[in-house]
Amino acid sequence: MHEMSVTRSIVDACSERANGARIIRVTLEIGMLSCVMPAALQFCYEVAVEGTDLEGSDLEIIRVPGRSRCRDCGADVRMDDLLRKCDCGSTNLEAPRGGDELKIKSMEIEEAA
Repeated sequence: MHEMSVTRSIVDACSERANGARIIRVTLEIGMLSCVMPAALQFCYEVAVEGTDLEGSDLEIIRVPGRSRCRDCGADVRMDDLLRKCDCGSTNLEAPRGGDELKIKSMEIEEAA
C-alpha cells in the first residue's frame, strides 16, 4: 500500500509549512485517475498524524475527474475511470487530460491566542 508513504509526505509538507502552528484541517485534491485510493489515504492519515502538528486534524478529500475527447463524435468526456466510454458508446477516446493529480489544496491552522 503506497498510500502510507504518500500520506507521510503530505504530513511532512504540511508540518513544514505550518511552522509549528497547530493544523485543524487539510484539504487535498485527488484525481480520479490517480492510483491513490481515498479510503486508504484517509486510514493512513489517522495513523500518520499521531504525534505531529496535525494530530486531531480533519482530512477533506476532493475528487477531481479527468477529461477526454471522443474521436468519433467529438464530445467532451468526463473520465471517472480509465475504462470510461463516451455517451455515444465509443471507446475511441483521446488520452485523458488531468485526473491524475494529488495536490494539497489548503490547510487551516489555529490562530495564536
